[in-house]
Amino acid sequence: MLYDNMYIKEIRLKKEIHKDDSYIKELPVVNNLTSLDISRNVTFFVGENGSGKSTLLEAIAVNSGFNAEGGTKNFCFSSRETHSDLYKYITVVKGVQRPRDGFFLRAESFYNVATEIEKLDLESSGGVPVIKSYGGTSLHKMSHGESFITLMTNRFSGNGLYILDEPEAALSPLKQMAILLLLMN
Repeated sequence: MLYDNMYIKEIRLKKEIHKDDSYIKELPVVNNLTSLDISRNVTFFVGENGSGKSTLLEAIAVNSGFNAEGGTKNFCFSSRETHSDLYKYITVVKGVQRPRDGFFLRAESFYNVATEIEKLDLESSGGVPVIKSYGGTSLHKMSHGESFITLMTNRFSGNGLYILDEPEAALSPLKQMAILLLLMN
């Protein structure tokens, strides 16, 4: 894919972040990064626990218009306000192309997303049930890993911005390999 066709080209940290009084200015990712060039379709963030990977992914997602707890850009719920203010201190440099689809998957709050899907269907006044886009079966009626696989195979249709925070947390090694194959296609 050409660099001009990337949905996100670069992440920049604003200098004002060092004036913030919260824990985020102490994160290694904040102290060791001024910008991050995104030049591939798939980018992995790897590092030690507490280095700020999840906080940075959350900030990118929120800055890109996703719900802080996860889901699509149409999800607007909150079970508890726990996201950091890092999203206020980053600039997401976008490419010319706009994604047709998107999802922010947070392993730690996916239960809340599954609950919101069911709630949306209960409150619906007709039309296609939301759960249909997620395989047609309640994600609560599956194991954690099965619900992740179901989400990815039914909702991730390509031409989208998919931000995945610790997707491997619920997956066996074999299922992790299956997801890698899915991402490659």
